[in-house]
Amino acid sequence: MSKTIRIGTRDSELALWQAKIVQQQLENIGHSTQLVPVKATGDIVLDKPLYELGITGIFTRTLDIAMLNNDIDIAVHSLKDVPTVLPKGIVQAAVLKRGNVNDTLVYKNNEEFLSAKKAVIATGSLRRKAQWLNRYPTHTIVDLRGNVNSRLQKLEDNENWNGAIFAAAGIGRIGIRPEEAINLDWMIPAPAQGAIMITALEEDEEVRTICAELNHEETEICTTIEREFLNKLEGGCTAPIGALAYIKNEEINFKGVLLSENGSKRIDVTRVKKLGEHSDIAQFCADFVIERGGKRLMDTIKHSNKKTNVYSSKSFTESQRLLFHEKVKVESNDFIKISLNRIHPRFLKNEIKNVVITSKNAVESLVTNYSAAELQFKNIYCVGRRTKRLIEQKIGKVTHFEKNAKKLAQYLVEYIEGTEVTYFCSNLRLDDLPTILETNNIKVNEVEAYQTKFDAIKIDDSIEGVMFYSPSTVQSYIQKNSEEIIAFCIGETTAKEAKKHFKDVRIAKVPTVESVIELVNENYV
Repeated sequence: MSKTIRIGTRDSELALWQAKIVQQQLENIGHSTQLVPVKATGDIVLDKPLYELGITGIFTRTLDIAMLNNDIDIAVHSLKDVPTVLPKGIVQAAVLKRGNVNDTLVYKNNEEFLSAKKAVIATGSLRRKAQWLNRYPTHTIVDLRGNVNSRLQKLEDNENWNGAIFAAAGIGRIGIRPEEAINLDWMIPAPAQGAIMITALEEDEEVRTICAELNHEETEICTTIEREFLNKLEGGCTAPIGALAYIKNEEINFKGVLLSENGSKRIDVTRVKKLGEHSDIAQFCADFVIERGGKRLMDTIKHSNKKTNVYSSKSFTESQRLLFHEKVKVESNDFIKISLNRIHPRFLKNEIKNVVITSKNAVESLVTNYSAAELQFKNIYCVGRRTKRLIEQKIGKVTHFEKNAKKLAQYLVEYIEGTEVTYFCSNLRLDDLPTILETNNIKVNEVEAYQTKFDAIKIDDSIEGVMFYSPSTVQSYIQKNSEEIIAFCIGETTAKEAKKHFKDVRIAKVPTVESVIELVNENYV
């Protein structure tokens, strides 16, 4: 390959170590490489929303976006951190030979506390917490987060902690495993723990072919089984699940576990199949767990007693729900209902020179009423990338778009051809666009393409924050609910309406549902 392969990585010490291993292996087989540490998503803008691409992983999302933007050619991940379903357009290109699969207890002073009734163990993993409490039910588990180095430092600094649990591969790879450490061979690891994964764009056949040379087949087989078991059980819910597959004497040996969060309930499964006859092993084991109380246990975890603290005025997809920080418990419901109107043919009898569309609902109304050939628009102006994409898929090319209605109005005042626009809108119109245009002597012909009906429910007074996606969702909410909340808003237009009612209004960096979720997460981390 003549070009340099750009290797995307997070900038932590462990992530860089893993990326350098991949870099070394690629260079050993004759390829030029460049490490590209990727820090944040705030300044990256995609033509497609994250939820449509299936971007969900809190540790992998930044690199997924960088790859889809063609800023990197491959990305290097700890495979256990990668969601079981990859984003659209991204594929697993290789899995390197696996390292130590075990969890490790790093302790202080000595191990005598293991036989004591009381001890304090630190971990941020639900799986490690549940298995530890299953074995030591009288011990106390405290939360521990951060990169490997900062977690070790927190353990050292805290006088009340007896120990903390780490992935053996993580502390071993960067050479910081303390002497006071023991592998927990009784603890079933996270699916794919100890394995390094390379992802690439599905369309980049050249890069995928090169990465395939690094692939370790045995590791790939075992981690695929473990991740499939996780996928079959998980159902979008974060739960204490462990899985380990290994090959011995031409046989696949598998063990998996599902526990309650406090470790009091535990369902184990084991299975041995001949190599080559193992295609159903993950499904069999997941079904085994589900049939022995796993479904009831998963439902209990999903509806745990954690108090809801945020409410969304728009229903989420499952992939969007997975983006929330564990400290956020969110519920969602659609606070407005949309019904599409019949658009009379008189509005479309001649070619319309300038059309303004500010929502996907207006697009759906137009294409429900008429075919693309019947929609003769010379210039189409719209608000939002998603609306632009939908218009270009179903109607025709967009002349210009802006991120909000006010900016679009300001653009039209400066650059419009002629002095008249046709605006396909809702019966409830709270944006500034028509006012700005008419003030500047541009005639606005409003066509009611759809109706917006308020449909909010009364939410619990304990809710701390509400997520809003349009001025209409704000209007709907206040008909039945308190104004003493934090308003997390998708954009300036929504925030303008929210400021009429709420003291604390916060605005997302970019106008997407995912960006509002990031805004919420920032408040609770």
